[in-house]
Amino acid sequence: MEFGPALYHEFGEAWKKRDGYRLAKTISPDLTPSQLSNIWQSANGAGSYKAARDDDVKAAIKRGLSSSPARLDGISQKEIKGWVEVYFTYWQAAGILAQVQQTSSWTNAYEQWKALINALIQGYNSHEFEAWTIPCLYVAGKHLRLFAMQADENTSVNDNSAAAFQDDFDPELQKHQKLEDCARVLNRVFSLCLSDRAPLEESRKWGLYYIINLLFKTYFKLNATGLSKNVLRILTAGRGDMPDFHAFPKSQQVTFKYHEGVLCFLEENYAEAEKHLTEAWNTCHRDAMRNKELILTYLIPCHLITTHTLPTEKLLEPFPRLQKLFLPLCRCIKKGELHKFDLALQEAEDEFVKRRIYLTLERGRDIALRNLIRKVFIAGGFEPVAKEGDKPVRRTRIPVAEFAAAISLGSEEKVDNDEVECLLANMIYKGLVKGYISRERSIVVLSKSGAFPGTGV
Repeated sequence: MEFGPALYHEFGEAWKKRDGYRLAKTISPDLTPSQLSNIWQSANGAGSYKAARDDDVKAAIKRGLSSSPARLDGISQKEIKGWVEVYFTYWQAAGILAQVQQTSSWTNAYEQWKALINALIQGYNSHEFEAWTIPCLYVAGKHLRLFAMQADENTSVNDNSAAAFQDDFDPELQKHQKLEDCARVLNRVFSLCLSDRAPLEESRKWGLYYIINLLFKTYFKLNATGLSKNVLRILTAGRGDMPDFHAFPKSQQVTFKYHEGVLCFLEENYAEAEKHLTEAWNTCHRDAMRNKELILTYLIPCHLITTHTLPTEKLLEPFPRLQKLFLPLCRCIKKGELHKFDLALQEAEDEFVKRRIYLTLERGRDIALRNLIRKVFIAGGFEPVAKEGDKPVRRTRIPVAEFAAAISLGSEEKVDNDEVECLLANMIYKGLVKGYISRERSIVVLSKSGAFPGTGV
């Protein structure tokens, strides 16, 4: 939208109706290069903006906002001054973004967009911006993060070409320089929202979860999950003065619960992770397939650890990538095929490591081994019936050699009895098998009731 009557009318209408999302659209960079160029070159009483001085541009913007066709009654000159700074920095950013595809000057774009978000912060601190305008912070924060990643990527390409000529060059040192700076700016926005002491119905605290989610995404990209935990601690400490979590938009609830669940997952607190991820799954929109896929990526390993349950093919049917990752493992676990489980884990190792679920899925080998041991137990049949009419009882005293034979077949390598006893002892210790090992007789004595907890056997 060019700087002219249309923009000022849109600003005026948004201000009169207290429509923050409509106002936020007036500073959105989601425009084509030609549209951004039109903003940069547009004129409104100051001649060509491209050739105009900064003071002339600001004066023109001030005249436009003050004389909006929407007739703003009640807006103070102090607030208008704040919006003049916001639109002035937006105008400058539009000029850089219009040419960024040709110049690849993403660093300049980031710095100028940072000036825009600083102008917004200053507006809330000094120019009486009201809480209904916080969607402007959403747009500014979201694109600040995107521009930071673009700038770092552009810098990385340039630095790699220069590295060949510098023996002491450390490419990791500045790999995420702008994204780290972006995290600091977003932290300022977080503090701005958290510290608002206005009544809740007109408080900036309604913007907290959107900004927290941006911080989570930024910290995850920086591999700095410890900083995410600091945000959670601050949030927990101040929850008494905040709106109820379920009063926030569901999209923000889902994103927050997903990240909170992943943080618990990385700490190996699988019960809490399962709780948060399940809430995210239940709240997620049914058509948000990408979000559902991300949630399942961590919820499936959680269920494997906490309840020893596996996803069904029907559940994974809409997610081809998850089918490719998890179905081979699930089949091996169900059948107790240890060697094939190791191969399936090895085949997708890079993807599992990338998603930080490898070590958790590796524990699935215990479930596969439990299922193999259970097969031996079932194949053992029943004890001889003492007298006619008695209920048959499964054989519970099984030679270690039988388990050794089964494990050797399942793992496709010879396993001696001592190693099998160690494996069985580990299963008993973890509560996957109920019973004990008699070393003198070289047999395993399994419980007559529920030898394999949770399986019905």
